Amino acid sequence: MIKVYYFVDKVRIDLKSKDFYLPHADHTLDKYNKQYLSRGLAAILLHYSLLGGRKPLRRRAFQIKAEVEFVNADEAKKLVAVEGYAVVDVRDKTQFERAHIKNCCHVPLFVENTDNDLGTIVKRQLHNNFAGLFFGLPFTKPNPEFVQSVKSQFSPESKLLLVCQEGLRSAAAAQRLEGAGYDNIACITSGLQTVKPGTFDSVGSKELQDAGKAGLVIIQGKISAVLGTVLICALLFVTFFPDQAEQLLQMFPSS
Repeated sequence: MIKVYYFVDKVRIDLKSKDFYLPHADHTLDKYNKQYLSRGLAAILLHYSLLGGRKPLRRRAFQIKAEVEFVNADEAKKLVAVEGYAVVDVRDKTQFERAHIKNCCHVPLFVENTDNDLGTIVKRQLHNNFAGLFFGLPFTKPNPEFVQSVKSQFSPESKLLLVCQEGLRSAAAAQRLEGAGYDNIACITSGLQTVKPGTFDSVGSKELQDAGKAGLVIIQGKISAVLGTVLICALLFVTFFPDQAEQLLQMFPSS
């Protein structure tokens, strides 16, 4: 028979004598049938048989951690309308002003970097000549007050829907808030760029899905659309009106 004794400060097992010492157990199993042995005791016995009984059993602390919920745009709308999630927009100021969800809370994960040390000045100039010029992205740095700003407006028990343009910043923000004790967090997969017009009531000069588009890329896209239309029209003209097309070509002197 396996005997269970009461010891407060340790857990010990002796396979030879079949004595099993377990904290907070002040009775023996002699009067119980073996089939009522718990799986936990069986697992400990197996563990010690594999180790040869040489190593002491160590207490381990287990923590159940909530996972961030990633949802699509329609599911996000339901979280806000039905389950009472508050929308927290973590984008920078420029994208937020172009378009944002009505009544959301703006707490940027990154803020504009206005530092004037030599290294920052060089980085800012390089950024403005490339990413800033072509994509309209501001030169930013991590917001050191992000978590504190959220805490000042929402308790750790609050249900928060974090949104950004592509989904990367909201995932990073969710990780930081998890570390601060927030358990009810959701993010839109791939961000607001996947939100169709009309899904949320929005404020701004653009649709939510277009708030990230700026810079020369916009102009380049318009020029490409115009040129593509001209080329298609020219191809159709040559195909259906070959004689007229040939006459037009003869009007231009050959080199």
